[in-house]
Amino acid sequence: MKHTAGGVDFRPEANITLMGLNFHKFIFPVSIVFMLVMVVAALVDPPAASHYLEEVKKGSLKHFDSFTMLAGNLMVLFCLVLAITPYGSIRLGGKDAKPEFKTVSWFCMMFAAGMGVGLLYWGVAEPVAHYTAWFQTPLGVTKATPEAAHAAMGATIFHWSFHPWAIYLTTAVVVGYFGYNKGLPFSLSSGLQPFIGKAHKGAIGHTVDVFTVILTVFGHATSIGLAAMQATAGITHMLGVPNSFAYQMLFIGVVVAVSAFTLLRGLDRGVKVLSNLNMFIALALFLAVVSGAGATAFLASAASTTADYAQYFIPLSNWVDRPDQEWLHGWTVFYWAWWCTWGPLVGIFVARISKGRTLRQMVGVVLVAPTVVSILWFTAFGSSAIDGMLAGSPTFANGLGDVDTAIFRFLEGLPLFGFTSVAVVALLVIFMVTSVNSAAIVVDNLAAGGNPHTPALQQVIWLIMIALVTIILFVIGDKSALKAIEAGAIAMGPPFMALILVLMVGFMKAVAQEPK
Repeated sequence: MKHTAGGVDFRPEANITLMGLNFHKFIFPVSIVFMLVMVVAALVDPPAASHYLEEVKKGSLKHFDSFTMLAGNLMVLFCLVLAITPYGSIRLGGKDAKPEFKTVSWFCMMFAAGMGVGLLYWGVAEPVAHYTAWFQTPLGVTKATPEAAHAAMGATIFHWSFHPWAIYLTTAVVVGYFGYNKGLPFSLSSGLQPFIGKAHKGAIGHTVDVFTVILTVFGHATSIGLAAMQATAGITHMLGVPNSFAYQMLFIGVVVAVSAFTLLRGLDRGVKVLSNLNMFIALALFLAVVSGAGATAFLASAASTTADYAQYFIPLSNWVDRPDQEWLHGWTVFYWAWWCTWGPLVGIFVARISKGRTLRQMVGVVLVAPTVVSILWFTAFGSSAIDGMLAGSPTFANGLGDVDTAIFRFLEGLPLFGFTSVAVVALLVIFMVTSVNSAAIVVDNLAAGGNPHTPALQQVIWLIMIALVTIILFVIGDKSALKAIEAGAIAMGPPFMALILVLMVGFMKAVAQEPK
């Protein structure tokens, strides 16, 4: 028997209903068991687990580097082909479907879920890192030279533009198309239908969904921990108070409380409102930095950064006979695997909020628009920091130093430090809230067998479970356990990329049968 929820079909007979909550008979319990096993394994001997999973991660990044780079390039190409071919006119939900959200709100929710915290964490740190050879330099250029400045900006934009958003968008297109247009469960396993028919609702499909749940939970749990460390490091830098464990737990507690409140209010009255507020604060921070650095200089730097991205796009996309193998693996290959830990979360969430949009619109808003934002953001923060170093600023005279405080040290040298520093901490909280909300919605959707409309309380339960994983790792295992789970999640990146490539082929096979 099928049941339709918002245009998406799922099988209620495959689910368990308990106290008003609804879970899949297989995906939910198996996911919980695997999560417990991984957490316990990380806590039995955190240093040993961290060392072992770090070696697994290094092996994965080393032996699957060519595949990872090729897969990333193929996803970018796939998205661009969608934009220029007639298939771009396919509308999620059918030709008569109407968008649920206005374009600005749609973009704000998508962007906040995708990489908001990362822009704060690496906005200053990554360009400075590449310029000063904190961990080697892109393409082996000589550090602290004009060439290094251009390579640093080109490489930074390369890591935060087309490629990561192509991973998200490819996932969103597959899930949204098979969910809204074909009436299949709202999950990655539905993309297997062109290959194995109804068997995608069996053991193979369940395995894919369990894998997706685990990847999302652990990828996001480590992100919460890293955000907590940056926020408290920033508060310590501003106020001179100790960077204590209590402050980190307070940060996580605030994130969970605000997230629960917004989830209970729903997508339209909670998540959307908070995402719009988030982008407003981010815009105010951006304008304050541009004003402090000089608007004219910023415009010139933005044009230069765009040219740097265009110049280095092809060389950085290539992985053959590179002179910077250590940098390639430590940065680009790592990044592509890391984006995969967020791929299910962002991709499925983007699909969830994109009903009524054409695939061409999705390419424009989910691929091109974030690239423009990244260029502007990293120019304001990263390029300005490098310009300051060239002008003799003492901020990074001794190198990058502590990554957690990089953005605060940069802002300290500009006007309005009181406002900008508070804005950064507020954004860390709100960006984390919006992405945690997305994770809870997506994991709950998967654990309910593809039902996109479960009770809000059920989403809150998953939110608490994700937070508990983070807290348990922090409390018992310290940073070693957190790093172990992070390494394990990143090692799952190449398998996720392989899965998405398979689903991409399934999507093309399905749309080839669409009426012209």
